[in-house]
This record gives sequence, structure tokens and C-alpha cells, in this order.
Amino acid sequence: MRPADTWKDYELLDATDGNRLERWGETILIRPDPQVVWKTPKQSPLWAKADAVYHRSNQGGGEWEYKRRLPEKWKISCGEGEDKLTLIVSPTGFKHTGVFPEQAVNWAWYAKKIRAAGRPVKVLNLFGYTGGATLACAAAGATVCHVDASKGIVAWGKDNAAASGLADRPIRWLVDDCAKFVAREKRRGNTYDGIIMDPPSYGRGPSGEVWKLENELYTLADTCAQVLSPRPLFFLINSYTTGFQPAVLQNIIGRTVVSRFGGQVDAHEVVLPVRAGGVLPCGASGRWQKD
Repeated sequence: MRPADTWKDYELLDATDGNRLERWGETILIRPDPQVVWKTPKQSPLWAKADAVYHRSNQGGGEWEYKRRLPEKWKISCGEGEDKLTLIVSPTGFKHTGVFPEQAVNWAWYAKKIRAAGRPVKVLNLFGYTGGATLACAAAGATVCHVDASKGIVAWGKDNAAASGLADRPIRWLVDDCAKFVAREKRRGNTYDGIIMDPPSYGRGPSGEVWKLENELYTLADTCAQVLSPRPLFFLINSYTTGFQPAVLQNIIGRTVVSRFGGQVDAHEVVLPVRAGGVLPCGASGRWQKD
């Protein structure tokens, strides 16, 4: 397991009966989580003091119930020193907040690899969401190409860059279909030293293109392997899809990247520690590195 255990502004306080109790800065939120199948007694007194609770609807989606007036958005920090990021949190209509805190363990890994490279590093971040990984790489000195199909999400990423003092870093922000973009990069002969992908289980591109993980992931990973530079540094696939075990990601990377470049793959569950005890699984990631 890879725990994201270095946060100060975020904390998973408790988890039981389908819900997680979280602290985002000074704000307490309750959100549903399908991985929380245990029904143990609530350990934290803050369940009764939550500022907002997300309720799922039987028709799909859901809505927030606010116990007190909250700002539309607020900021939290992750990391320290040169790696410190400031990220904007805002509860959305699909229970999300704009930050997946478990990914901090991967952000730290990218930054470490880039700083140790001793050379210019180009990174491609696919399905880049609000830019946590993009900013971690940029803060470490990389040139980054950030791609996501949502115009609003890419704008959020730019706001995070400004909040983190990284607006002037060499980041290319693109609203595009990730698979089509990589195919074009292959035809253009463009390459990257590091590639990150965090694909959804299901989604649509900016022109309505349908993405289904189990049908598309291997082909996309294989194309991405073909746009790695001759001296690649890292390659990562992250997945939240239930049923995609770490070994699946290890097999995909082994057959697409290791077969071309050698190197090492390790794949694990990504987890958040729970203050009340235990850990919460938050998907899996497969990581490749040359050395």
C-alpha cells in the first residue's frame, strides 16, 4: 500500500457505513464512499458537527446539505518548501471537491524523480483534472503539458497554478480528448520524459467522444509508450475503477513500457490513513521507472 500520510490541511477523520468524515482546512465535510462497506460505531464527535453533507440521489448524482454557510471555494496547502502547493477546494455537484488527496503520495514521487534527474524534463499529464500532478511536476522544474476534456476543470487548474505561485511556469493547458491528442503527438514525433494518466472509468471528450476504461486503457498506454523519449524517467497509470487491481496496471505497463525500455514496475493500492484507525483504499496506481 502507498499511504498519502503527509497532509496537514487535509485529514480523513473517520469512515463508516458508506461515508467518510473529512477535514479540509478548517471545514468538515461528510461524503459517501462505496469502499466504506464496514458499519462500525462512529469514533469521531465531529460527525455531528459537519459543515456540509453530500446526499446521493436514487436517480443518480446528489446534492450538498449545508449546515452552515460556506464560501464557494477555499484554499488548502500540500507539501513543504519548494514542493508546497496551494490548491482550491470547492464542493461540486458530484460530491467531489477538486482535490483527490490520496494522490499526494504520487505528487511527491514525481517531484523527487524530476529533481534528481539533473536534466530538463518534459511531462505529459493526461486526464489532468485540476492540476495537482501538473503543479507538482512544474514546481520541481519540469515543463508540463496538461490535457483534460473539461474546459471548466482546466480553468480550475490554471487558478491552482496562480494560487501556488506557478502561473509563470512552462505549463501548456489544453482542453482536448486525451487519446486523440496522444495519437497526434505520435504523428508529430513529440516525446516526453514522464507520462502520467489518471483516466476515469467512463467519460466523454469535449466533442462527445465516449471513453470506457476497460476498452481503451491498453491501447492508450501502448500509444503513450511510443511517445516516451529515448531516456524516459517515469510512467504512471492511476485507476479508481473497482475491479482494476494493481496487478492489472502492472501487466499493462509491463507489456507496453517495460517491453520497450526495461526498467521496473511496482503497482499498489493507494490509501488514505484514517485517524480513527485503519486505512481507506482509494484505487490503485502502477508506476514505472527506468532505474
